[in-house]
Amino acid sequence: MTVPPVELDDLADPAAGFPQATREQWRTLAAEVLRRSGWDGSPDEVEAALTTTTYDGVAVAPLYDAADVPAAPRTTRAPGPWDVRQRHADPDPAATREAIHADLENGVTSLWLDLSAIGPAALPSVLDGVLLDLAPVVLDAGPRTAEAAEAFLRLAEGVALPGGNLGADPIGLAARTGAPVDTGAAVTLARRCVAGHPGLRAITVDALPYHDAGGADAEELGCSIATGVAYLRALTDAGLTAGQAFGQVEFRYAATADQFLTIAKLRAARRLWGRVAEVVGGPGAQLQHAVTSSAMMTARDPWVNMLRTTVACFAAGVGGADAVTVQPFDACLGLPDAFARRIARNTQSLLVEEANVARVADPTGGSWYVERLTADLAARAWEWFQEIERAGGMAVALERLVPERLAATRARRADAIAHRRDPITGVSEFPDLKERPVSRRPGPGLAVTPAGTLAATPAATSGATSGAASGAASGGGGGGLPVTRYAEEFEALRDLADAQPSRPTVFLATIGPVAAHTARATFAANLFAAGGVATVTSGPGTDPDAIAAAFRDCGTPVACLCSSDRLYGEHAAAVAAALREAGARTVWLAGKGEYEGVDATLYAGCDALGVLRATFDDLGVAR
Repeated sequence: MTVPPVELDDLADPAAGFPQATREQWRTLAAEVLRRSGWDGSPDEVEAALTTTTYDGVAVAPLYDAADVPAAPRTTRAPGPWDVRQRHADPDPAATREAIHADLENGVTSLWLDLSAIGPAALPSVLDGVLLDLAPVVLDAGPRTAEAAEAFLRLAEGVALPGGNLGADPIGLAARTGAPVDTGAAVTLARRCVAGHPGLRAITVDALPYHDAGGADAEELGCSIATGVAYLRALTDAGLTAGQAFGQVEFRYAATADQFLTIAKLRAARRLWGRVAEVVGGPGAQLQHAVTSSAMMTARDPWVNMLRTTVACFAAGVGGADAVTVQPFDACLGLPDAFARRIARNTQSLLVEEANVARVADPTGGSWYVERLTADLAARAWEWFQEIERAGGMAVALERLVPERLAATRARRADAIAHRRDPITGVSEFPDLKERPVSRRPGPGLAVTPAGTLAATPAATSGATSGAASGAASGGGGGGLPVTRYAEEFEALRDLADAQPSRPTVFLATIGPVAAHTARATFAANLFAAGGVATVTSGPGTDPDAIAAAFRDCGTPVACLCSSDRLYGEHAAAVAAALREAGARTVWLAGKGEYEGVDATLYAGCDALGVLRATFDDLGVAR
């Protein structure tokens, strides 16, 4: 078949021939849909009803048009493959060297070495055989930064380094550990890099501590910009020019599975740093290293982490990150194995080489939604940055202002997770009680451990780790910011349930035919399974005595009624009474409403963690 060529003029107006749609028409149609769910507002109220708000207070509307695009400059990264950067933290130098060679031979283009685990003295062994003139190296040594930098610079003597970073970040160290801020060593290293290694940077502005402490995107941005400005002041006060100071700083951000917020965050970060450069008088380009979020990773059903990190990596690339690190899917469990590391690097190879994501500069540029989100996020971050500056700068703000702000955000996020408004697949939603445990060697798998201060706990290598086992999940080292994972509270309950001699169980009194009770029985089973609690059903039927007999056979003191609202009205009170007589200590009901004999209800949006903790107490499981 011959297909005639298409002239470009024929595609000039793809909307030609269609009637012009208006915002008012959309509001009217949307209002009709909303009214089917009981909403009784007017079309003018539709957008407000459908608008959501991020943890930063940024409004996300249901509809955008050209009028929403702000008049703001776009700062983009040139098109081309980003730097595929793999993290290494195995304390065994031989194992690390082997992993490094496997990475560099299979698509990785730079190395990120966590020397809190490996140790600076092992650098010659770890980097044996690595061509330092081809593969940039980024160090992360915390309080041993000066020692690590000295060891690396000896190895790099006479080598024209193509990039890399010595990893000095005294403010980030203070955020992680509570150590006092001392920029002296960072300034000294920066001056050495300027004088002898023009391709090497000395300072990393690591924003991960603020993200890992539960902070929102604008808070992460504001803290990073305030930290960057503090380093600029220290470097220029030491005699470096503004251009030299800007050239010594690299930024590290978290990339999450919230695709558009990650894209907007990286775009906003370049805009904010460009504004700083405009005021100071230096080059405005921001070198960005994006790392897939540790906070979003799960120990339960870790295979789902592949989906999370793929979305995060895609968003980081589209957002314009210069370097991207994909954390292996098993990082919560200890040191990643070879398969997990291969999946992590291949995720990037597929996006860069096969999906060609890197061939377009700023792919979302011009999107009404993304441009508005970028501008709003940048505005919030700039307000937060100014608040930090008014408090005396980042070092001072770390004493009280920053921890208090992050704690408030962390509490709001924890509430949303507990109520499953922020669902976690495989943990708070769709948990699998029969999943096979995955075990790994002990070690700092996630990129969250305060460098040089904490080691992995033994529990971090088990097949079912609690939140506290993910690398100081509930608190920083020595007074620093806490380190959290979103799934840790649910996973702690799963661990507790698994540790019992027999699995905690709840009886589901399924009232009526299968068609009437299946939806709510499935909902209830899913909720209880999120805490590791199994469920047993009574089967279809409405006879209270038969249901009570099945309850006695189950041997649990907790029951939950599951059926339709109509059947609840007819049978809930009688069934609840029969269950009480049969020894039920607590009677739940899946759904809403008040019924005689029912203690409490569980429903979409209820406090799932509260339900699970109450159930554990009723079952006699010590927490």
